[in-house]
Amino acid sequence: MAKKMPVLSGREVIKLLSGLGFVQVKQKGSHVKMKGIHNQNKRTVIIPLHKELAPGTLASILKQADITIEELIKKK
Repeated sequence: MAKKMPVLSGREVIKLLSGLGFVQVKQKGSHVKMKGIHNQNKRTVIIPLHKELAPGTLASILKQADITIEELIKKK
């Protein structure tokens, strides 16, 4: 059964990804670029600084980072 996507802001996602080893490398306007290594692969993730990320946007960020919703929730 799939887990329901939590409602998170862009800043909360940045904080959680930082805890998983990602670092902020650039910001252009309201979008932050983060890079990290996860599961032995280099990953680049773009995060919009919205107050609430849409479930599809959060799912896309997790896919880019190769992180499951369970891993993210554990960090919360």
